[in-house]
Amino acid sequence: MHTPASKTAVDRHYDLVIIGTGSGNSIPGPEFKDWSIAIIEKASFGGTCLNAGCIPTKMYVHTADTALQTAESGRLGLQAEVNSVDWPGIVKRIFENRVDPIAAAGEEYRRGPQTPNIDVYDQHAVFIGDRTLRTGQGARQRTISGDQVVIAAGSRPVIPEAIAASGVRYYTSEDIMRLPRLPKSLVVVGGGYIAMEFAHVFDALGSDVTVIARSTLLRNLDDDLHRPFNHLAAERFEVRTGRTTIGADQTGQGITVHLDDGSSATGEVLLVATGRIPNGDLLDLPSGGIETIGTGRVKVDEYGRSTSAAGVWALGDVSSPYMLKHVANAEMRAVRHNLLNPESLQRMPHDHVPAATFTHPQIATVGMTESQARESGHNVTVKVQRYGDVAFGWAMEDTTGMCKLVADQDTGKLLGAHYMGPQASTLIQQMITVLAFDLDVRQFAAKQYWIHPALPEVTENALLGLTFNQPDHNLQRFKPAAESPEQLSEW
Repeated sequence: MHTPASKTAVDRHYDLVIIGTGSGNSIPGPEFKDWSIAIIEKASFGGTCLNAGCIPTKMYVHTADTALQTAESGRLGLQAEVNSVDWPGIVKRIFENRVDPIAAAGEEYRRGPQTPNIDVYDQHAVFIGDRTLRTGQGARQRTISGDQVVIAAGSRPVIPEAIAASGVRYYTSEDIMRLPRLPKSLVVVGGGYIAMEFAHVFDALGSDVTVIARSTLLRNLDDDLHRPFNHLAAERFEVRTGRTTIGADQTGQGITVHLDDGSSATGEVLLVATGRIPNGDLLDLPSGGIETIGTGRVKVDEYGRSTSAAGVWALGDVSSPYMLKHVANAEMRAVRHNLLNPESLQRMPHDHVPAATFTHPQIATVGMTESQARESGHNVTVKVQRYGDVAFGWAMEDTTGMCKLVADQDTGKLLGAHYMGPQASTLIQQMITVLAFDLDVRQFAAKQYWIHPALPEVTENALLGLTFNQPDHNLQRFKPAAESPEQLSEW
């Protein structure tokens, strides 16, 4: 047995201790079969993404998208409607049939004979010394330590003090999806991506939705997406922007939220979606000598190492500047490599981080906005391409979708890409590739085929609409050898 990392008496010392079973649970693979490993998880295996985040929310979003498309199908010449919504059936399909069995199977696997080198601890963990934690198994408290400790403890919803102190029953993204029935009305406090996704879900399924936001909705979007999105949201929901919640009461009609301008909003259910906070403040990090940014975010270097505690690493929401599952997964891969290869460390992968908001219309972004690019001193060229100006946009009768590309006129380098409309999170992937591989967009459109009349022609036409300072490099379409009107019409 190794020497404990602290003078505190321990029940068991490990080569590796992992706190959290979101992305952290993916670290132990075959390469770690000779390591003794402890995994600590006080809640359900799988972390936020599986149990209350990315995966179940998108299953609800897909249901909501289908309902909304049905309701709006008249523009395609169809007469269709959603006659009823089986909310308990939706909850059962998503959680009882999918999410909960996966979480249970993940825990069973880690506790079972397939990973004999791993012990699972299911009590909350706190540091009591250098790489030493107090936790437990069942009702039995245990003290464990490790040569290496990975903190992957995630984050939790932020609750404004005015609501927390009011005593009213509120929901967050952690429990709103398990409501026993669909509410007739919903008040959403918040204007970020979580608020917008749930506003879309509940509105599309039949609830009356009121949204209260301190500033505007999705305020960090590029201006050319921000303005139209806020306009479209106001057409669907009752939107109160620029308002702060100062209190809340439980009434016979549900929850009444009081605002700073003297107005109020009442809903059968209150959803608080005002951001998330890292869980580091729940771990007594100072006792482990672990430096933080603020109260709960673990401070790490470019390799994911604690800046103050040797042998301590962190990844995901508890330490990352990006609270996104794909970032947590990428950070996990870097930390896993670094644990196995201390002589050749990999940096945390924070270049060109994309994000998508699965509301309606769907939004996806990567890189700089136009204003950020100009503020950074770039000689900017931009192109806004409407979905409705390409053939598949005609097929959808789309009137609001758009792609905006931001590039440097002098170098031909893409600076940012912004999509709003159907399949935005899929369409943007090509632009993520352009940024990741530092491709020159002056050649990117012309040197590959774009299937006609598929929706990626939105991206093709946006690329062709960019202008550059080197005319010889301006984008040119492929043209058929003979330019008859019939042939040209295909282009």
